[in-house]
Amino acid sequence: MIDHNWHWGHKVLEVRPSGPLEEEDFRILTAQVDPVISEYGRLNGLLVDARDFAGWESFATLVCHCKFVRDHHRYIHRIAVVSDHGLLGYMPRLVDHFVSAEVRPFPSADYTRALEWLAEPG
Repeated sequence: MIDHNWHWGHKVLEVRPSGPLEEEDFRILTAQVDPVISEYGRLNGLLVDARDFAGWESFATLVCHCKFVRDHHRYIHRIAVVSDHGLLGYMPRLVDHFVSAEVRPFPSADYTRALEWLAEPG
């Protein structure tokens, strides 16, 4: 399941996985994100609070996740990944080659700084 919360008038979307991700999670996110992109042209930022990331329910879910990224990355200016997991700290460097958004990792203690960075003009 992915919980989500909008900040600063639909300019920044925060997502928090809680349990293994499911295909339905990406249908729900698409239904939330697409109207905002249609109205504003893009999102200033996406905060991925991955402190409790538990992976994907199935390979099909991983494919849905990749499709979501493929279909939306051009419309997101910045992505902040909040996690203390060592591997997730490297994830921004890996995905930076595949997405047009600027991606940065933040430790859990810097959650507020991550949100502030997403709200900065740029």
